[in-house]
Amino acid sequence: MASIFASTTTPSITRAGLLPKRALGVSSSTVLGLPAMGKMGRVRCSMEEGKACSHESKSKMGMGMGASLMAAAMAASMSSPAMALVDERLSTEGTGLPFGLSNNLLGWILFAVFGLIWALYFVYTSDLEEDEESGLTQTSKKEEEGEGESVTKKMAVATSLTVTTPKKLSSLSSLSSPTLHSLFFSKALSFSPSSSSFLSLRKTLLLSPSHHTRTRRRSFTLSASANPHNYDFDLFTIGAGSGGVRASRFAANYGASVAICELPFSTISSDVTGGVGGTCVLRGCVPKKLLVYSSKYSHEFEESNGFGWKYESEPKHDWSTLIANKNAELQRLTGIYKNILKNSNVQLIEGRGKIVDPHTVDVDGKLYTARHILVSVGGRPFIPDIPGSEHAIDSDAALDLPSKPEKIAIVGGGYIALEFAGIFNGLKSDVHVFIRQKKVLRGFDEEIRDFVGEQMALRGIEFHTEESPQAVVKSADGSLSLKTNKGTVEGFSHIMFATGRKPNTKNIGLESVGVKIDKKGAIEVNEYSQSSVPSIWAVGDVTDRINLTPVALMEGVALAKTLFLNEPTKPEYSYVPSAVFSQPPIGQVGLTEEQAVEQYGDVDIFTSNFRPLKATLSGLPDRTFMKLIVCAKTNKVLGLHMCGEDSPEITQGFAVAIKAGLTKADFDATVGIHPTAAEEFVTMRTPTRKIRKTNPSEGRSESEVKAVAGT
Repeated sequence: MASIFASTTTPSITRAGLLPKRALGVSSSTVLGLPAMGKMGRVRCSMEEGKACSHESKSKMGMGMGASLMAAAMAASMSSPAMALVDERLSTEGTGLPFGLSNNLLGWILFAVFGLIWALYFVYTSDLEEDEESGLTQTSKKEEEGEGESVTKKMAVATSLTVTTPKKLSSLSSLSSPTLHSLFFSKALSFSPSSSSFLSLRKTLLLSPSHHTRTRRRSFTLSASANPHNYDFDLFTIGAGSGGVRASRFAANYGASVAICELPFSTISSDVTGGVGGTCVLRGCVPKKLLVYSSKYSHEFEESNGFGWKYESEPKHDWSTLIANKNAELQRLTGIYKNILKNSNVQLIEGRGKIVDPHTVDVDGKLYTARHILVSVGGRPFIPDIPGSEHAIDSDAALDLPSKPEKIAIVGGGYIALEFAGIFNGLKSDVHVFIRQKKVLRGFDEEIRDFVGEQMALRGIEFHTEESPQAVVKSADGSLSLKTNKGTVEGFSHIMFATGRKPNTKNIGLESVGVKIDKKGAIEVNEYSQSSVPSIWAVGDVTDRINLTPVALMEGVALAKTLFLNEPTKPEYSYVPSAVFSQPPIGQVGLTEEQAVEQYGDVDIFTSNFRPLKATLSGLPDRTFMKLIVCAKTNKVLGLHMCGEDSPEITQGFAVAIKAGLTKADFDATVGIHPTAAEEFVTMRTPTRKIRKTNPSEGRSESEVKAVAGT
């Protein structure tokens, strides 16, 4: 604290010419040395007795220090040359002290107030510590000894910096130790008579990281008296996917003791296989995107002809090389996730976890107890129970086929179906997509649904609309046929079902302990991700809220804060951006036109449908569609939608603006980057149509009005 006073207060005073450095003398030594010694006394009390000082002892210590501080201040005010120097300057400047106060009396009052504030703060924070549910504890005796030693060393440094002479004060500027820097010059520190500034100092002294020493951190493990069950862990997580790993890692960083269990690694999930990283890393986002990259080259080869590229022969694709390289990358990623858990002090247990009671998990016959249990087991692909379904594959298997499909039927009209349709089409397979509705991507903006279907059809994908699968038939030659309500299509090498995913909640003990499951198999949770059993929580796809990896990550962080940082945090689901890595890809954030009309009534629609610059030379029929939905009354941009090259990347950037609540005027005031497709979002000036609640048909056809009305 001496250095804080010297580095913050003294320069400002001396620059003003009011108080030379030599005037510090007794006052800086007395006032600034005692708090540091008092803090060290508290640490020693805790370390030597093996427990935190009692509330009473802390209060007495604080009051004692405050009294000592005030007494020392009185002596300083009567003997220090500082007051004389101040008096001399005030006399020279022709000013006096208010209310007829003497200079000595003013000095006594100032330092007495400082001492009183320190004493009150000490008592106040002691009360706060008594109220903490789990207190400051150590996870092991070894850590406590090592970290306590670190704090003691820091306190020793603090007391050794007591300034008594101008020479010692000036020498502070030469200190450059990283430890001193982190201790005294942290931006979290401030010198002002407020509880918040003292709290920042107190947290920095005990909790701030050091370059050379290990520091105490908050641990929320229940003490023996408050934890009669003596749980093995504060948190036990079942499932090491995106949400589970994130929640576990953050909980451990907040001081909790954490374990996580996961099944052995495999590229295809089952009741006995899984892998650290979960669906996204091993059987979803990452491997799918790698295959998307691979499949896009064929389209780029076609585009390149118009730019002067010639090929002596048509490029050939080696499926086995792609899959081998993809699997090697998955192995690398699961290893990284394991290291992340290890470096975060999260214990990884391999095996299948099953909940035995609200605080106990059975992992392959071994029991573990925990104050909280987190379920983050994700979901699994769903194949409808129809005759011959055993001959079909799901998305897991499609990512790891031994050979590329020659002709494939993909059943489903959601994002998984469209992404795999684009992949296999780009790899020159004959692709047929069977959907039960008239359009793909139910729930997306209507114009986006129309546009992406048209563009994918132009690339050679055949859509079979309003067809429901009834059976899969395998012929003697090994080929497959798909029977639907409209007839039978034959000659497929593969039939893939992309008909959705279901939460992976079977056979993990949820129902036996009273956890409520909805009709889809998802765990019912409240806004803090807590299940019907108070000690059991759930995040990610297993809750069937918004089944996106970034959302699971957000839910995991929110849960860790709620449980172990004493910060009840609700995941924020508004304006979550999303993408479909179809070909062409889709990006969206905010409301669809239909949702905006329903919620706001009066909206303005801005659209642009154009041929991108690349297509002018490639000669291909590629187009881009962009759309803004604006509230007519407030001018706020409610939704942004795009289908075309780089749509997901462009949407991610604009998602910040949409989330921040920017208006169409803000978009219009932004200078675009030329030539790019993204600039279209900031140059659309005239609405394509205006929809008013009193006259919803303005600028729209009868069919469009009915679509908005949901009829």
